[in-house]
Amino acid sequence: MEGYIIEISNLYTSFFIDTQVIPVINDLNLRIKKGKVLGLIGESGSGKTMTALSILRLVPSPGKIISGRVCFEGKDLLSLTNREMESIRGNRIGMIFQEPMTALNPVIRVGEQISETLITHKGLSKKEVREISLELLKKVGFEDPGKRYIQYPHQLSGGQRQRVLIAIAISCNPSLLIADEPTTALDVATEAQILSLLKELIETQNMSMLFITHNLNIMKRFGDHIGIMYAGRLLEMAPVVDFFNEPLHPYSKGLIDSIFTLRPNEKRLKVIPGFVPRLSELPEGCKFHPRCNYAMDICKKDEPPMQDLGNERWIRCYLF
Repeated sequence: MEGYIIEISNLYTSFFIDTQVIPVINDLNLRIKKGKVLGLIGESGSGKTMTALSILRLVPSPGKIISGRVCFEGKDLLSLTNREMESIRGNRIGMIFQEPMTALNPVIRVGEQISETLITHKGLSKKEVREISLELLKKVGFEDPGKRYIQYPHQLSGGQRQRVLIAIAISCNPSLLIADEPTTALDVATEAQILSLLKELIETQNMSMLFITHNLNIMKRFGDHIGIMYAGRLLEMAPVVDFFNEPLHPYSKGLIDSIFTLRPNEKRLKVIPGFVPRLSELPEGCKFHPRCNYAMDICKKDEPPMQDLGNERWIRCYLF
């Protein structure tokens, strides 16, 4: 559909362990508008990172994409050859991986790690690559790019390493940037700087972004649309403003209620009872029903379908 940079339809990804087939992504449907940010929210183990790896066809063994479509810039990524897919990863789709402390190669200088992507996809000369790499380091906020270019990752702080990862991810001017928990383990001040940098890059380079996080507060001020994941399923999708004004799914309401706020009349934090189920031991029916205060008999038997409520709002819940 025109206006969308990527559309994921009926995506299923599973892990095959011994005799078990463990579904980690189940009937996923989402799309991102050009130049917009979609925030993917959920607790640990909900399938956020596996969604990103499925898009890039980097699902680790014994995992496998079972079926579905991932249409990016008019091409179904799941039907491309490995060589065709390699020309898209790092080039048309950039990825900022989790954990800046470990994502960079510790024995290779920063400049070489940025240059590698440019050499692989652009075939530039060493001189051209160096100039572009220095410009990228400057663009992501380094006032002394020449110094950083020859340093090793261990000589940089966590926030500085994250900036290097962003420089690598945007080096080929991708049209889609996937950011997987890009501010995890960073202090509040550094987190604000990284978010400001990403927002500026989106606006100046007209990139689209899939922003994976467990932090609702970040999405409230950063995203355009939001998707809520649970046990490998998308439970709700909505424009950010509408979502925070009126969350619909009981799980979404629970997430918002659990955000820490300094309210003088509240003595205890609100929490969602229970735990996210193991993907190998999912309950029948709606996967959230054991933790839901609104669960009905049908919720315990049949899994609800994703429903279009109009105005870019989707929900997987029998209440609607």
